[in-house]
Amino acid sequence: MTKQRKLILDVLRSTKSHPTADWIYNQVRGEMPNISLGTVYRNLGVLKEKGEILELNYGSSFSRYDCNPENHYHLTCTKCERVFDLKIPIQKQLVKEVMDIDGHKVLDHRLEFYGICKECKKQEVN
Repeated sequence: MTKQRKLILDVLRSTKSHPTADWIYNQVRGEMPNISLGTVYRNLGVLKEKGEILELNYGSSFSRYDCNPENHYHLTCTKCERVFDLKIPIQKQLVKEVMDIDGHKVLDHRLEFYGICKECKKQEVN
């Protein structure tokens, strides 16, 4: 593991915010001022390929990254746009249902929830 890759992974592990590559780049530059944004993107790609991180791509112009590579669900707040890990079990019966009903071979699945996070919900009440 290169010095850059280790630093990028350390930055990702230090947050639960599911950051963008730009945010990671700005954090890494604090310790490694000469690193380029391209280097950050390349290393995020390598970490993803090695199964050490998840790339959360929502069809927008940027992805978010998660240092927990295990399949798990997320909630995206429609107000503050933060992404939260949900601590609910993976619904494995959905995979079986899709395969039984449609005959597809499902390798994995991703389920995303959208709503208002508890912090934004508190602000609505006040």
